[in-house]
Amino acid sequence: MAQTLSQLAKLVNATLVGDGSTVIENAAILSEAGPGDITLIDNVGRLDTLFNTQASAVVMPKSDLSVGIPALMVDDVHDAFTKIVKLFRPQRVAPEPFVSLQASLDPSAKIGVNVTIYPFVYVGAEAEIGDNVVLHPHSCVMAGAKIGEGSILYPGVVVHEDCVVGKRCILSAGASIGANGFGYKQVEGKHTLAAQLGNVILGDDVDVGANSTIDRGAYGATRIGDGTKIDDLVMIGHNCQIGKHNLLCAQVGIAGSVTTGDYVVMAGQVGIRDHVTIGDMAILGAKCGVMNNIEPGAKMLGAPAYPEREQLLRFALISKLPEFKKQLRDADNRLKKLEKESAEKKNQKE
Repeated sequence: MAQTLSQLAKLVNATLVGDGSTVIENAAILSEAGPGDITLIDNVGRLDTLFNTQASAVVMPKSDLSVGIPALMVDDVHDAFTKIVKLFRPQRVAPEPFVSLQASLDPSAKIGVNVTIYPFVYVGAEAEIGDNVVLHPHSCVMAGAKIGEGSILYPGVVVHEDCVVGKRCILSAGASIGANGFGYKQVEGKHTLAAQLGNVILGDDVDVGANSTIDRGAYGATRIGDGTKIDDLVMIGHNCQIGKHNLLCAQVGIAGSVTTGDYVVMAGQVGIRDHVTIGDMAILGAKCGVMNNIEPGAKMLGAPAYPEREQLLRFALISKLPEFKKQLRDADNRLKKLEKESAEKKNQKE
């Protein structure tokens, strides 16, 4: 349903600049916005990108700058734009809680209240499903596993035997919680799987991205702290102890028995060797290769990882290598010339 810009300003508590009677029919990102759309700019440094837009209005940070089209000035652009998007594109309404007759539930499993279990879900013996949990099609909760209140398992998620998922966790499609760790010993010339008797324990409010894997401990638990958010295609090895409120971006790979503190950030494709400790609030830049312990609060770059300032100096030097090579070649040529001239003078004296 179309809205005037004045109505949207009230919705998001914005300062309106321009014609409040402007009719808005939809919300769209800048590259796709056309007449009747409202778009967003989250940084005043990018206002020049509005010059060629066909959008009828923009949501933007509070500023004294003119943008040429009506604007809603707000403190939090993404929060405001989210409310507007939801207004024009309401979220699909979830069904009332139900348990499908096409789900396979072991008689010994404990199922809480207001649980939604879609067709083709499997819940194993003595598993526990908390209140208000949602299990989407083809999710699998194996024997003895526990799913905390309000958690959501999307299609294809597997929670292996005896693993524990905390409250309000979101496990995206294809996530694997508690598969065997990559632990082998050589027996009579063959690689034989070592003990995999532990489990995985996810704290509350943990999100695990699509097709990410967290391996069970050999004897104890692999633990993920409260509030930690794990992106798609992340691998966490057996016996790891991941702290609270970590952010692990896509394609991070963490070998076994790594410990991290709280509020650690790992950018894309960070790789960490086994038995390493990462301190609280450390930040590891994209593609960091971590071979040694990292101090709390450190900012690291590169492979192998070095403190950010040191690594930036290395990068700067590397960029100058062609120039250094030319200078070295010129110096070598001058030296050879001097040596030749010196030899000729010596010969003349003789």
